[in-house]
Amino acid sequence: MKRHAEGINRLNVYPVPDGDTGTNMSRTLDAVVKELDAAAPEIVPTCDAISHGSLMGARGNSGVILSQILRGLASSLKGASPASASTVADALKAASTAAYSAVLKPIEGTILTVVRETADAAQR
Repeated sequence: MKRHAEGINRLNVYPVPDGDTGTNMSRTLDAVVKELDAAAPEIVPTCDAISHGSLMGARGNSGVILSQILRGLASSLKGASPASASTVADALKAASTAAYSAVLKPIEGTILTVVRETADAAQR
């Protein structure tokens, strides 16, 4: 993410073209990595670290949306060990639902569309 943050910043046009989407998403993921570094390597602590790190480290609109995507994934995968293809597909659907629910007026053509279409493709 850090490698591509500037390019993503240039794509940033909605809801405000302030050019910080890549930076905010990168900073959000930095917080996740920090939590993961301190977590035990089992599925439950890993998922808890992803959820907590993304929530507490979310920056800007894009970070909040990314946080909800990660929290949706983590909450679905938390009880799935080992995870199957259908479990991951269900987790992507939960991630999409969580992300759309976090936005007052969801707009297509954003990261919301990407996660929804990814989830839809995984369900097939």
